[in-house]
Amino acid sequence: LYRHVADQLRALIDSGEYRVGSKLPTERDLAEQLKVSRPTVREALIALEVEGRVRIRVGSGIYVSEPAPLAQPLPATAEIEGPFELLRAREFIEGAIAEQAARVATPEDIARIDASVEAMATVQHPGEASMIHDRAFHVAIAGCLDNAVLVRVVGELFDQRLNPYFAKLAHYFENPQSWNAALAEHRAIRDAIVARDSEAARVTMRKHLARSQERFAQNFGTEASSASRGARSG
Repeated sequence: LYRHVADQLRALIDSGEYRVGSKLPTERDLAEQLKVSRPTVREALIALEVEGRVRIRVGSGIYVSEPAPLAQPLPATAEIEGPFELLRAREFIEGAIAEQAARVATPEDIARIDASVEAMATVQHPGEASMIHDRAFHVAIAGCLDNAVLVRVVGELFDQRLNPYFAKLAHYFENPQSWNAALAEHRAIRDAIVARDSEAARVTMRKHLARSQERFAQNFGTEASSASRGARSG
């Protein structure tokens, strides 16, 4: 859906509806105009920024850019999922995995989970090392189920964070504060698994991935400054 919305916005730009240098409507207004959710609009705007068709100025708005000579729109068949769609899928799948992990985790499994949490606490974020340890945490929980397919699925889902759209979104909203929040959520998941509380493990994992979506859904553009202040004061 976000690719379809990106196509619509690109067509409006190409038709002159939104001229180079002009400011696009807010996310909220675009969502109402196009009859889609705000996360879908956000994914579309990020896709257009990766293409070089728009420029996002945090605290100011989204502006139409002069397209680079070699800029190409995203192919309709590109196998790149939107960041919010990816996180929703992980919320469902990894919630169920964490629930089962709390029932079957061995001391060796717990040791691997603990090692990843301890490593996460020692690195700076954002950065390559933080992503490695974040991935190791989620893969270690999947490993508790002793199922190579689930380990591969969780790893591959996490690795989709490396696509340019997810990376661009993370550029705006990931920072040491968001990393510390994620680390605290990881510790809560770990504690639920150690306590053999399967329901708490499922809920805390789903909350962690839902909060990841919320962190990426903070407003940018003209509403960014007030949203950031609200997030810090929460």
